[in-house]
Amino acid sequence: MSGTTTAISRKAADVPENGAGALRPGREVNRWVVLVVLCASLLLVAVDATVLHVAVPAVSEDLRPGSIELLWIVDTYPLVCASLLILFGTLGDKIGTRRVLLFGYGLFAAASAVAAYADTPAVLIAARGLLGVGGAMIMPATLSILRQVFPDRRERALAVGIWSAVAAVGAAVGPLVGGALLEHFWWGSVFLINIPLMAAGLPVGRWLLPESATGSEGPWDVLGAVMGALGLFGVILGVKQAGGGEVLTPLCWLPLLAGAVLITLFVRRQRRRPHPLIDFGTLTRAAFGTSVGCIVLTVLALVGLALIAAQYLQLVLGLSPLETGLRLLPLSLAAIAAGLLGSRLLALLGPRTMVALGFVVTAVAVLCLTGVDQHDRPGLLIGCFVLLGFGLETTLFGCYESMLSEAPAGRSGGAAAVGETAYQLGAGIGIALLGSVMNAAYGPGVRDAAQRLGLPGGAGADASHSLGEAYEVAGHLGAGPGEALRSAARSSFVTGLHVTLLVSACLLLLGALAALRLPRRMETSAGGAGCEAAEREAAEREAARGARRGSSWERDDTPEEQQQRSGHPLSRGVTQS
Repeated sequence: MSGTTTAISRKAADVPENGAGALRPGREVNRWVVLVVLCASLLLVAVDATVLHVAVPAVSEDLRPGSIELLWIVDTYPLVCASLLILFGTLGDKIGTRRVLLFGYGLFAAASAVAAYADTPAVLIAARGLLGVGGAMIMPATLSILRQVFPDRRERALAVGIWSAVAAVGAAVGPLVGGALLEHFWWGSVFLINIPLMAAGLPVGRWLLPESATGSEGPWDVLGAVMGALGLFGVILGVKQAGGGEVLTPLCWLPLLAGAVLITLFVRRQRRRPHPLIDFGTLTRAAFGTSVGCIVLTVLALVGLALIAAQYLQLVLGLSPLETGLRLLPLSLAAIAAGLLGSRLLALLGPRTMVALGFVVTAVAVLCLTGVDQHDRPGLLIGCFVLLGFGLETTLFGCYESMLSEAPAGRSGGAAAVGETAYQLGAGIGIALLGSVMNAAYGPGVRDAAQRLGLPGGAGADASHSLGEAYEVAGHLGAGPGEALRSAARSSFVTGLHVTLLVSACLLLLGALAALRLPRRMETSAGGAGCEAAEREAAEREAARGARRGSSWERDDTPEEQQQRSGHPLSRGVTQS
């Protein structure tokens, strides 16, 4: 299967010729080569989400950010990226996916240069925001193009397995890359590696990747796209502020309230428009909606735990950044193995059992991690990381494959944008939510220790913000009080870690229950018949909705005529990025 070479010009029957998935004719491109290019793009974007985690202590020492600024430095990238996926997804459908993708490459490289040489927390936060904009241009296109060039579900299952393995490995290998660079260079080097790779991606992507500009029927809903982006931004910002301990402050509830209002107005606007950005009928389908929700829960656990684990390994166990990355390497290797075995497991178990099993395995690994303490236990950590990587990747694979297969081929761009929004939303919420739980469990023990030692109120408050700040405060004290504060802070951090792991395990078990709504078996059909059936079903649903609105052409035309008139089915959903 992997050795099959298919010319795009000879596979015109497998993808729409005049729709969102239309590929440029006349150029023979091996679809597995296209997959390599897509995965390389995804890898850089995924690595950048976590590469800074092991560099947090170095950034704190150099730039001296406050606790909230430090959260912004880490979380701005997924926050901005999640907010803009729908906006750039629809823009890509109008002016061309490849064009937006290549522009994203350039912006990602430029923002990386700014981040590498940032001299203040504000500059670094702004640069991370620009990286998020570039990521929002890049990420949906990889999954959308994959859906188009792999119309057969069996081949697509293998491709999605490789793709999802790269996504999980990118997030997991980020600390390893960052640790290796920090052994020899300053923290800005974790961003400089993006520049040559993105620069090389520009000519390669221009030559190999297919274009899919369609100028879908109806105007691009600029106001709706901005409303959706600002609404998502406000909601995640509110959660971030809650994670910083500001639950009752206007900085928390004002953006949360404004975001909720904007998202409500966005949903109402899309339901009323003849050509919405998002077809909420697709989201309400059990398999699609469940897959999206499970992606959020999976990434929430992955990213949140990765940040906390990196801090535990460095600040509690005293490992170097490189040693920290090596400790996390088993997680990456297990994720790769799960991705490569994913297509076989899916055929054997079916989506429901596979995703539920992945959640359960991950929850078991998280619960086993509660056995860690202030002493190094490498055997326990390695075993848990292997289970964690295998479980997380199994879950992600099953969710993405089910989500793509549930959506008709012409709606692959919509499925990609929604799925990537879920991924980035889970990353942002994971850091904020699990970070909030961690801070709530860590702070009281440190404050009590500071009172016993007779420290000034300001010093005790600073030490209760994070373990790194506690070490800094302890460094200004004498040997006895300083060591006592460090010991109390380490003990409080381990206690907070245990509480955070228990909360994460509960969320993962909730995901296992949600996975029971997925299909029991993997339905396959030759020649894309399954996709055609899904497209006919979507068209019939659109006809019924049109009749209820009183739209004359939707009421009178057949589903096939509706598809032909609209140019491509994706014009009813989130357009391809």
